[in-house]
Amino acid sequence: MSEEELPTAVADTVLRFLCHDDIDTVKELCADWFPIEYPDSWYRDITSNKKFFSLAATYHGQIVGMIVAEIKSRTKVHKEDGDILASSFTSDTQVAYILSLGVVKEFRKQGIGSLLLESLKSHISSTAQDLCKALYLHVLTTNSSAIRFYENRHFHQHHYLPYYYSIRGVLQDAYTYVLYLNGGHPPWTVIYPSVDIANKTALRWPVSAPALFLRGYTVRLTPCCGVCYPGLASLPRVALSTVVPCDHRSLKLNLSVYEHHSLLCPSSR
Repeated sequence: MSEEELPTAVADTVLRFLCHDDIDTVKELCADWFPIEYPDSWYRDITSNKKFFSLAATYHGQIVGMIVAEIKSRTKVHKEDGDILASSFTSDTQVAYILSLGVVKEFRKQGIGSLLLESLKSHISSTAQDLCKALYLHVLTTNSSAIRFYENRHFHQHHYLPYYYSIRGVLQDAYTYVLYLNGGHPPWTVIYPSVDIANKTALRWPVSAPALFLRGYTVRLTPCCGVCYPGLASLPRVALSTVVPCDHRSLKLNLSVYEHHSLLCPSSR
């Protein structure tokens, strides 16, 4: 498809839900877009099970993009992301997990990915039971284009997950990214970064882990319950700290520190 055709193609994009007849096409697209192999049962589920929000963007009847998300209660969230919501939210509070979001190469950077994401956000903010409080996903730490896409749409890095994916027999790291909606918010906790110098990547983990700092980095406080201000006194090698108001949901704590002894999050060693 020529570049001249793209604006018309985007204007003519039609959204519809995936169905069983799409399985073969979806398999081909996922094989092209993602390094992860999905079992046949996954394709059957996302095209038939109503617990999934599976939306396709089509052009002249052909699928050129899709988003798949699962809407579930917070009790169904896997352990590594169990702290996405503050404990003040009830156990039946809904969250949405993006399993996949992809666009055919020729149609990228034309707004189709944003259209699919906004359609999901609209759904979970209006028609989903009890309104979802958080929208989250996992992304490879090396997938810089996807990370930029989500950060530009106000998703925030929540966790660093070492060895989360097994891709062709090789373990690879991931991030959890979260967007809070409809009054949702995380628990109060102190999260602070170290840095993987080789990859220029910020890594963050809870204050309960051994504190390993680089000079001048920032600690972020997020809302309510858990480790609070008293916990700050136990942080090692902190030379000076100041608390700076950030917005109604968070504070920033600027730290001057003595030195660091590791470039990696403790859990990644």
